[in-house]
Amino acid sequence: MKVLLPISYLGPISYFAFILQAEEVHIESKEHFVKQSLRNRCSIYGANGSQTLTIPKERKSSDKTLITDINISNKENWQKSHWQSIVSAYNSSPFFEYYKDELQPFYTTKQSNLFDLNLQLTHKILQFLQEEKELKLTENYNKNFDGTDLRHHKFISPQEKYEQVFSEKHDFTPHLSILDLLFNLGPETTSYLERQTI
Repeated sequence: MKVLLPISYLGPISYFAFILQAEEVHIESKEHFVKQSLRNRCSIYGANGSQTLTIPKERKSSDKTLITDINISNKENWQKSHWQSIVSAYNSSPFFEYYKDELQPFYTTKQSNLFDLNLQLTHKILQFLQEEKELKLTENYNKNFDGTDLRHHKFISPQEKYEQVFSEKHDFTPHLSILDLLFNLGPETTSYLERQTI
């Protein structure tokens, strides 16, 4: 299977299930930015349930701007607030300690380009999963793709339940960022992703 995915900020669990299960993975780098999408937001599971983290972008007409040209706005310290949210959500999870030192630099070093940050984070997650996948960036924009086109996919496939940090307080919450799975399942994340129906 050959898939075409949008770039994502710490993409949802089924996004990574597609990456792991596909033979060939293409990332769309020539589209215009799509508002309110996984391109600059992700969902984590905090004490009060699902919480959305959004990377602010510099204000310009982003729907006419190439995804690779979207600059991050650093007027507010979004990195500090995202990291604090991640820590408070997952500090008590079984594998947070295991991964945090390699993730934290993304939130302490200034980031300027959205696409570059997302791509680096995606590579880092694949490294955690011990997966050597080549992510091929598109060289031009094509409406049609000779494979599975997931550029506008919702990434809400049925999902096998796993133990979450706040399971006693809330019901199982599916379709969260890959971080939720990683911090709760650790090394088992890879086999979980390979088992999911996509």
